[in-house]
Amino acid sequence: MKTPGKDDGTVQVLLDRLNNWRLPRALELKERVDRGETLVEADVAFLKRVFEDANHARTIAAKHTELQPLIDKLSSLYGDITKKALENEQARKK
Repeated sequence: MKTPGKDDGTVQVLLDRLNNWRLPRALELKERVDRGETLVEADVAFLKRVFEDANHARTIAAKHTELQPLIDKLSSLYGDITKKALENEQARKK
């Protein structure tokens, strides 16, 4: 049986935040940019917070290697959103 570590509470809070707030919002953004929409200021602020928090999450994931596949998938999702949003913005300006 695994002994609880000092990061376990932090990991639980991060996973709860991901499941209840960040992932649903990210998936909604992904749907919107896939439809060709652009991001509004609040969307950009959300993504900025996510990227700022990613450094903290990577530090914890380095100690909890079982989280690395999840972190990688999330990084890919957020990268896809920003890439598609930029493409949409550039297409809109043409």
